Amino acid sequence: MREWWRELSGLVLPVDCAGCGLSRVLVCPDCLEALGGAGAGRVRPSPAPPGLPGVHAGAVYADAVREVVLAHKERGALPLAGPLGTALAAAVLSLPGGGGGAAAAPAGGVALVPVPSARHRTRARGHDPARRIALAASAGLRGKGVPARVVPVLRLRRRVADQADLGARERRENVAGALVAGPAGVRSAAGARIVVVDDLITTGATLAEAARALRAGGLRVAGAAVVAAPADSFVPAESLVRIRSTTRVGRKTCE
Repeated sequence: MREWWRELSGLVLPVDCAGCGLSRVLVCPDCLEALGGAGAGRVRPSPAPPGLPGVHAGAVYADAVREVVLAHKERGALPLAGPLGTALAAAVLSLPGGGGGAAAAPAGGVALVPVPSARHRTRARGHDPARRIALAASAGLRGKGVPARVVPVLRLRRRVADQADLGARERRENVAGALVAGPAGVRSAAGARIVVVDDLITTGATLAEAARALRAGGLRVAGAAVVAAPADSFVPAESLVRIRSTTRVGRKTCE
């Protein structure tokens, strides 16, 4: 059956690895390893927009990872949602508290809230990339004992411009007030640990707007997770140690 599926998928998908071009395989072992989440950690754009929650990424957005993301997002290689979901799940698990594992998760579990795509982009692509990856990530998290589900709380309430050619300030202005939390979604996510998810982070403007909309809807945002982020946005582990140490000292001083 595996060989039959591989031959069938070759009729509608590239027969070369989406990441590196190795022939006759959808994603080769090396590219799967790059998306495996071993390097998952905290990322922070500079400058970070106001209201941006703590963000963790599963992989560096470069080389094979970039190619796989683009093949899924822009070229409709839908089975790539699986390995991309693995990276996203790793990012969720690397958040403080481990993403809310089975022992630590609240009664409502972990709610992955994808950043919605504009309707015209969804129609053009034939799918919603962030939501599809979130579904794959939630399945992977449940397989690890984390009670995760995808809750589409957010929706766009106005049209926004394509952000590709916009700078950080222009992106913030472009998405400011563009998202709203739907009442039904808010009710469904109530009591869960809320994690905003997307495929990528660049300036952080979209994730900050998503967090704002969720907070305005009465939800508490635990953090955000993305498949990949630029290498220079990853926060070194030693920096995190210094930040936590400084915070602890500050608290003792205040006490």
